[in-house]
Amino acid sequence: FLEKLLGAAIGGVLAVAATPVVLTTIGFTGAGIAAGSIAAKMMSAAAIANGGGVAAGSMVAILQSVGKCQARQDDQSPRQGQ
Repeated sequence: FLEKLLGAAIGGVLAVAATPVVLTTIGFTGAGIAAGSIAAKMMSAAAIANGGGVAAGSMVAILQSVGKCQARQDDQSPRQGQ
């Protein structure tokens, strides 16, 4: 039982730590959706499906919000050597 619990805890920590890297890699950045990225393709598909705009609360909107929140945290974190 403890081995499974430890494994789940480690997996959870890794998932949380990897989220900003994965989102940035697919194009959800603090500056917006990167042109030509997977995120841009997702945004385009969502806009077409919704008649021209990305719906609030959609997966694309949520992922973009998470990307922006991560950028804000990076901006507010103390810099090394300061």
